[in-house]
Amino acid sequence: MAEINLQRVYDFIAPAPQHCYLIDRLWPRGVSKERLQGVEWLKQVAPDNALRQWFHQHTDQWDEFELRYRQQLAENDAWQPLVVLLRQGKPLTLLYGSKDTQRNQGIVLRDFLLCQIEG
Repeated sequence: MAEINLQRVYDFIAPAPQHCYLIDRLWPRGVSKERLQGVEWLKQVAPDNALRQWFHQHTDQWDEFELRYRQQLAENDAWQPLVVLLRQGKPLTLLYGSKDTQRNQGIVLRDFLLCQIEG
């Protein structure tokens, strides 16, 4: 079964596990590149700037954010290498910067990736 671990980047403690990815569009404020040594930055899988900014102003519209972000993912193939790793049985760790652990792009991306390997 595919294993995808989600973790806030601010709670991350090195060393990075194999297949560990930062999935934010912007580098997390106050986090050094040295602290994330071994973590690959996949900003191309993050919501684009317009959607990111929209969600910061409309955090109560989770369903709309999820729908828009899934549409962006469907139009972008940057996530495909992650699906290849999952199909090979390799666990992934996805790091995100959001304070909200229940509603963030990592959850949407995780669910999207799981749908891709099931489909």
